Amino acid sequence: MRALLLVVGKTTDKHIATCIDDYVGRIGHYLPFDVQVIPELRNTKSLSMAQQKEREGEMILKQLASGDHVVLLDEHGEERRSVDFALWLEKKQMSVRRMVFVVGGPYGFSDAVYARCNEKISLSRMTFSHQLVRLVFVEQLYRACTIIKGEPYHHE
Repeated sequence: MRALLLVVGKTTDKHIATCIDDYVGRIGHYLPFDVQVIPELRNTKSLSMAQQKEREGEMILKQLASGDHVVLLDEHGEERRSVDFALWLEKKQMSVRRMVFVVGGPYGFSDAVYARCNEKISLSRMTFSHQLVRLVFVEQLYRACTIIKGEPYHHE
């Protein structure tokens, strides 16, 4: 299985970006993984929140192939413990060719993106910045990979 983290807007905090890059490299030892950035919208002052979500949604949908298993990182998604996320990921590796995890823009996802997704996952009931969500997610994906391989990164 190939995995992709699709994000709207680049990571602007250099410290967070460095940590994300570190985990992306680590994940690469376990499965083909990449991060793809969709440029954030420019000149949005004249756009409503709904219009911004629609335009970002169009850009997200253009990056998806018909066979992709799309998982939105969404506050209304299912919460899982790290071990449960690892078990879920291990099962998906058997049946999915490309898994695309998506972090939306500041206003969330358009209805079209919600309609296209296969699943939604919440990282926490707490609210994180979109920058930090990226780091938390790649750390959890790395942790899941080490749990699947029985490595000592995760402690019960």
